Amino acid sequence: MQVIVIGGGAAGLLAAGTAARHGHQVTVLERNPRMARKVMITGKGRCNVTNACTPQECVANVPGNGRFLYSAFSNFTPQDTMALLQEQGVLLKTERGNRVFPVSDKAVDIVDALVSYARHQNVRFVTDRVTRLLIEDGVCCGAETESGKQYTSYATIVCTGGCSYPLTGSTGDGYTLAQQAGHTIIPPRPSLVALTTVDTWCREAQGLSLKNCALTAVDTKNNKTIYTDFGEMLFTHFGVSGPMILSASAHFRDMQSGRYRLLLDLKPALSFEQLDARLVRELELHKNACFGNTLAELLPRLLIAPMLSLCQLPGEKKCHSVSREERHALVNLLKAVPITVAGFRPIEEAIVTSGGVSTREVNATTMESKLLSGLYFAGEVLDVDAYTGGFNLQIAFSTGYAAGSHIQ
Repeated sequence: MQVIVIGGGAAGLLAAGTAARHGHQVTVLERNPRMARKVMITGKGRCNVTNACTPQECVANVPGNGRFLYSAFSNFTPQDTMALLQEQGVLLKTERGNRVFPVSDKAVDIVDALVSYARHQNVRFVTDRVTRLLIEDGVCCGAETESGKQYTSYATIVCTGGCSYPLTGSTGDGYTLAQQAGHTIIPPRPSLVALTTVDTWCREAQGLSLKNCALTAVDTKNNKTIYTDFGEMLFTHFGVSGPMILSASAHFRDMQSGRYRLLLDLKPALSFEQLDARLVRELELHKNACFGNTLAELLPRLLIAPMLSLCQLPGEKKCHSVSREERHALVNLLKAVPITVAGFRPIEEAIVTSGGVSTREVNATTMESKLLSGLYFAGEVLDVDAYTGGFNLQIAFSTGYAAGSHIQ
C-alpha cells in the first residue's frame, strides 16, 4: 500500500523506514534537499541521540502528556534506537546522565544512518513542500504539494516538527495540515530555551560561563521549588542560557514576567559555615586591602561588582572593617544569588516546541488521528516535549516507529 510521510526529520525517517519494512511503498515529502537538518544541530553538532534508560524513566522526563507516550516508549525503547543505529554502523557511547552520543561526536553520522535505514527499505524521497491534505469522505487519502502535484496514499504520516529553528524547515506547517483535518492545536510555546531576566546585572556578566554551579528554580506564585540542577550556565546580553537554564525552562509551563525565580549557588561544594570560614581567612590575610580586590580569590572577575552591589557592600571598603553581618550577607548571597525571570527567548531559538496537535485526538498506541482515518502524527508536531538528555529525539523515534508499524 502507498504511504506518504510528510517531513524527513528524525520522526519521519524512522516512520518511513519502519512502514517500508512492513511491506508498504513509502514516499517521503521533504521541503529541504537534505534530510534531518535539525538533527544536524542537536547537542551542538554532537547529537545526544537518546538516553540509555527505561521507558518509565523516559515518561518521567516528559513534563506534559508523558503518559500518552508510555505505549510508544515501551514498543520502541532507547535500547531499540541504539540497536537500530548500531545496525547501520554507528558506534555509540554513553556519557553522564545516560546521554547517548555517536563515538565520533558527529551528528552527521546519525543523519546518515537514519537516511540509510530508510533507503535500504526502498523509501523514495521527493523534495517538495506539502500545502494541504487530500480528504474524501472522512478519510485522508494523500497530500498536495507546493508544485501542484498530488500524491494519493492509503496512509499519511505528518512528521513536520514544531516551529523552533525555522531555518531547518520547522515552520509550523504540520499545525496547518492538522487544523485542516479538524484537529485542535495547543498554542506553541518555546521549551528548552534561554531566558530573559528582569535583573540587568546579568548583562554585566555576559560571556561568563559557570561550570560547577547549583540551580534552584522557584515558582513565586506558591513559593514551591519546581526544579533543581547542577552543571553549566552562561550569562548573556539578554539574561541567562546554558544547559541548566535550558532544562529549567521546560518547567516554566505558564510563563509570566516575575513569576519564576532562579537561585544560584555559586559555591555548592561548600556549606555556609565553610564558605564563611574561607571568607574570614581571606579578610584576615588581606586586612588592609580593599574588600572588592580580595573577592578575586572567590569569584570570577565579572561577578565581583554585581555581587557587591546586590549585598550593598562598597568594594573600596577595607577588609578589616567588614562587619560580621556584612560578611554573612555576602555568604548568604553567594549560596543563593536571586535572578528573576522576565520571559523566554523567541520560539525560533528554542531547541523544541511545546504545544502542537492535541494528544487527546490521537491514538496513543498507533499515532493515528481519532478524527480522520488514514492520518497519523509523529514527533514534535504533537503536543509532547521533554527535558534535555536525548529524550526529545527518543520521542521522535518512538512515535515514528508507532505510526510506521501500525499501518494495516
